[in-house]
Amino acid sequence: MAVTTQKSTEYTNATATPVVNNNTTEEHGRVRIMFFTCTQDGAGDATSSVALGKLPPGRVRVLASLSRAYVNWTTASATLDLGWDAYTAMDGSTTAADPDGLINGLDVDAVGFKTLEGAIAANLLTGGTYVFASKDGVVIRATSQDEAIGDGDDLVGYLAYVLD
Repeated sequence: MAVTTQKSTEYTNATATPVVNNNTTEEHGRVRIMFFTCTQDGAGDATSSVALGKLPPGRVRVLASLSRAYVNWTTASATLDLGWDAYTAMDGSTTAADPDGLINGLDVDAVGFKTLEGAIAANLLTGGTYVFASKDGVVIRATSQDEAIGDGDDLVGYLAYVLD
């Protein structure tokens, strides 16, 4: 085996002749925060959901490992899925809703502060991030797939993302 010296794709682009500009979601972009607060009003059956907010249009990289939430879903064995509603992609096609595209089955049985990273392999392979490219923005939605959400249950936190 030999010692190697590698370059990231982004560094290779920046040092190429001619220079290849990286998208701002990869280099020199600005981190923004989408803050959300929700107190459940009335009990909600399994598959009840909360629209947390809407990401802006354009190319947006969600930084899941920097995103956190206080989850007080009081039903035993509760899990949280985090995904998105259907949206219009940059090419005009429709991207289907995916209720667990960001997080699938985060254990929220114990009340507390949770990192919204999840363990979806495709997201982990992009550094715990997810890229949206939309014409009109993307609604991010939390869902309790298998348990009811109790009256007064709380979900408060923020989603970090990179834009421009």
